Amino acid sequence: MNTSLVTALLEIERHVGHGGWDQPARLFALVPTSELLAAEPSLAGQLAVRSDLPADALSSVEQDDFHARGEDPLEALEAIAWPPAVAGVAIVLERAFLSSEHEADIPSDPDAAARFVAAHPERHDMRVVVGVLRDGERHGVARFASHPEDLVGAEDLVPGLAERLAATLD
Repeated sequence: MNTSLVTALLEIERHVGHGGWDQPARLFALVPTSELLAAEPSLAGQLAVRSDLPADALSSVEQDDFHARGEDPLEALEAIAWPPAVAGVAIVLERAFLSSEHEADIPSDPDAAARFVAAHPERHDMRVVVGVLRDGERHGVARFASHPEDLVGAEDLVPGLAERLAATLD
């Protein structure tokens, strides 16, 4: 497990979490902090650089125009390709879902299914942050609106989303 990736994702989740819930999808480039500071030394004060910062530390750079596109964020990823200076990418999405006991009740039409889940009294709202690196490392963290003090994480938290992110690095 790449601790620099996990640390970057936790920082992104904390940053986005300050804005509350019901936010659009947000996309972040992950760049080596040492390279970012070498290119832009004036950023040192903004990055809260510590003397004990690991050599492989990553900084996140939000792509401000991503959520402004108004399209499906997963489809928007298909049009993105990152330059070699970007070591990885992370995305933040909010999703509602139902436990598996309600699976048979969900309509097959995607739009109807989204409306059904959104209106269901037993839905769970979740914010997920998934990141991938060029070397194949991936990780995700998630927070449930119903349990905001808890954060879960795993390398394979949302594998399909991680695959879509990895494709942007090819």
